[in-house]
Amino acid sequence: MTTLKQIFTSKSGQDAAFPRNRITETAVAVSSVSLIAFLTALTMPYGPITTLQVWIVMVSCLAAGLIAGLALRSPWAMLIAPLMYILVFELARPTGLVPTTGALRLNNSYGLLALVVGRGFHGLVGLLPMVLGAGSGVILSRYLPNGTGGDTAVSPLQTWLQITPLVILAVIVIGLAVWNGIPASTPPIVGDDGQPIAGSIAELTAVPLGGLNQTILIRAHNADLPVLLYLSGGPGQSDLPYSRVLFQNLTQDFVVVSWDQRGTGKSYPALDPATLTLDQAVTDTIELTNYLRERFGEEKIYLMGESWGTTLGVLAVQQRPDLYHAFIGSGQMVSQRETDRQLYRDVLDLAARTGDTALTEQMLAFGEPPYSDTPYPNAVVMGYYDALGQPYMPPQEYIDLGTAANIGPWGILASEYSLVEKVNVLRGLIDMFTLMYPQLQEIDFRQDVTKLDVPFYMLDGAAELTARRDLALEWYNQLDAPIKRIYTFDNAGHSVAFEQFTALREIMTGTILPETYPTR
Repeated sequence: MTTLKQIFTSKSGQDAAFPRNRITETAVAVSSVSLIAFLTALTMPYGPITTLQVWIVMVSCLAAGLIAGLALRSPWAMLIAPLMYILVFELARPTGLVPTTGALRLNNSYGLLALVVGRGFHGLVGLLPMVLGAGSGVILSRYLPNGTGGDTAVSPLQTWLQITPLVILAVIVIGLAVWNGIPASTPPIVGDDGQPIAGSIAELTAVPLGGLNQTILIRAHNADLPVLLYLSGGPGQSDLPYSRVLFQNLTQDFVVVSWDQRGTGKSYPALDPATLTLDQAVTDTIELTNYLRERFGEEKIYLMGESWGTTLGVLAVQQRPDLYHAFIGSGQMVSQRETDRQLYRDVLDLAARTGDTALTEQMLAFGEPPYSDTPYPNAVVMGYYDALGQPYMPPQEYIDLGTAANIGPWGILASEYSLVEKVNVLRGLIDMFTLMYPQLQEIDFRQDVTKLDVPFYMLDGAAELTARRDLALEWYNQLDAPIKRIYTFDNAGHSVAFEQFTALREIMTGTILPETYPTR
């Protein structure tokens, strides 16, 4: 039986005019692949994270593989080239950047996810074209000196067995390249007739904040409405599809703006460990606020935060109260350190009640927060949120609307993301959280923010984890603000603004606007 190696390997002897030199051929193959890997490591240390970078990696790896296949003239090129690329890239790029590019952690779900969306995606768009190029080079080498040429010993069946896998791989690679080029978009705002409403806004746009482009989603029935800027949670969560779906009723009354903060979702290319600081996040928020004020001709805007977004929002309105009509907090955070410590104790209590000695040992090994190995201990604790919380059923309209939207887990199936941005949503969840969360450990609004100079409205979920809710209620009761109101919902947990989107609109239009928005 003819082996695959025999199919690919030349059967001719040494040609007197063109003698083969294995050392030279190997050097050419290794050098071409190593050069591409080295340049990629210098220019794309996180791997390809934009549409253009994906295409660059695909084309350069295809070319390097083709050269390797032509030089080696052996199916081994399809293995050697990818392995050399991986080795050089990992050695050449900076170390210890973020979890998706850092040390492998295969003993937990966060580590596996980091591997898939980091190295895994890079391998998909880089190594597949490289294997295709190497295999194609081997075939083409048949027509070089010392190649098999038109040797009749290679039967049609052998040729078919050789080419068919490469054709299939070529279809996959071309499909990836085309998918990568499909632009992101957001659906128009439509009326009852299904047609776009005249004068409405449905726009994805990049805004330079702190010197780096960051993406915002703007949706409104018209541009003359008050502006509401929504700050998503995490840190690292991209909420563009969720806000589009669940705040669609608010677009009748507000210009609703959602923002992928630096290092998050569509703004993942703005991830820079040197500049991703809490102070910079607050500065970005204020800069975006001023952009919106100028664009829509508003003296002030409304600011609403969810979870981590409430921390960011409170700090922004504390620093620049003159820019905001009011602040609305949903899933209000007060002290991440105290919340984490209570959650740590709650998980230990759960382990003791259920006799889960492995969980007890694991938590004791982590030690009391703040954790030194973020985000991995945090991920373990998050896995027990449902067990620690009280059961509740959110409104049916929330469940139905979320199901009908079909935006997938973390919203990655939504049209607001291109192919690489879908991956970046998951990268941001891990990497931005890892860089930002440790910086929040010294914050405690009970000491740091006892007064706000803007009206404050808090959305309170009665089913919220007590480690969060007790602190939020304590802070609310002591806070001094021109106006402060709390709205408690029995059938809500942490994401109150989403779960209670209908009630949110009633609060915004029935109370907050009349109390805070000046008559024009």
